[in-house]
Amino acid sequence: MKIENALVVGSGQMGGGIAQVLSTFGIQATVYDKDKAALDKAKVVIAGSLDKLVEKGKITDQNKKDALGLLSFTDQLPKKIEQNLVVEAIVENMDIKKSLFSMLSGIASENTILATNTSSLSVTQIAGVVKNPERVIGMHFMNPVPLMGLIEIIRALQTSDETYTSVVELTKKLGKTPITALKDYPGFIVNRILIPMMNEAFYVLMEGIASAEDIDEAMRLGTNQPMGPLKLADYVGLDTCLFICVCFHRELGEDKYRPCPLLRKYVEAGWYGKKSGRGVYLY
Repeated sequence: MKIENALVVGSGQMGGGIAQVLSTFGIQATVYDKDKAALDKAKVVIAGSLDKLVEKGKITDQNKKDALGLLSFTDQLPKKIEQNLVVEAIVENMDIKKSLFSMLSGIASENTILATNTSSLSVTQIAGVVKNPERVIGMHFMNPVPLMGLIEIIRALQTSDETYTSVVELTKKLGKTPITALKDYPGFIVNRILIPMMNEAFYVLMEGIASAEDIDEAMRLGTNQPMGPLKLADYVGLDTCLFICVCFHRELGEDKYRPCPLLRKYVEAGWYGKKSGRGVYLY
């Protein structure tokens, strides 16, 4: 199925970024969020992001105008969703996601693909609450969405070949590289490797082996990473990192996934990282 229009649920950093990329590549995108203030913020952030791409010569001014013309924002869900694709980009909480998908499956056209941007949760479990679950799939965009070249594709047990093929084709149209997680296991590919690395960096910090700055600089220079693991954790959100660690420890049952106590303390203090103004570093 050719995807020509989409509904993005959630107007935060990920939802806004997904909508921006869709519209930049000619997909009519509607962003839904019940929070009007969040929608207003998303409009400003998207426009600013497009401006930066124009300044860097990545897109033309006309590309920007065309993209903005394909974007719309609403705080009301329609009674009937007719778009080819819905992409969910809300909080990483299974109960909330299942409630949303159950509702969406009742108002979306039977042919509408329902995609989740989850970074760690079971796509199969989400599909289990949907009518026609074969249309459910994971599309894990990387942050920041306009700049990162990967989309992880996660097939639920129920996902049909037709749904999978349509999403892979869309991913390529968006200028991204699709890499498929062949099994729907916690964390899929990227976060299964990345989150334990960031968690281990917190153990190194907690044990006093090196300062945060030196840990990040050592990993940056020693492994050619553009950003050290502690600073990256701040950008991801320490609360999100902790949530995924807890999920891994619970679902996979191995002590190597045990969340670092220091990471827990930072989250308990409300030090979530860049979004709260303080994490490992001050912002």
